Amino acid sequence: MTGKTTKTLRRGALAIALVFLSTGAAGCTDKASVTLHEPGVYKGDTDPLLKLESDPEHQAALQERLVTGQTDR
Repeated sequence: MTGKTTKTLRRGALAIALVFLSTGAAGCTDKASVTLHEPGVYKGDTDPLLKLESDPEHQAALQERLVTGQTDR
């Protein structure tokens, strides 16, 4: 190969390497978001299933599901 061709290939390889490195480095940036929580305090939406906890029909249905699922064991 001639010196000019080698120089062109090196420049092309360098350009490709720079493109890959720059896109790779851009993917490594991550903006961290920090959420501070208080221990023992739930600040989310209320759980709609908690209302069913005192419903005897719901408790009976859960007990029946448990017994049905455990009978094959």
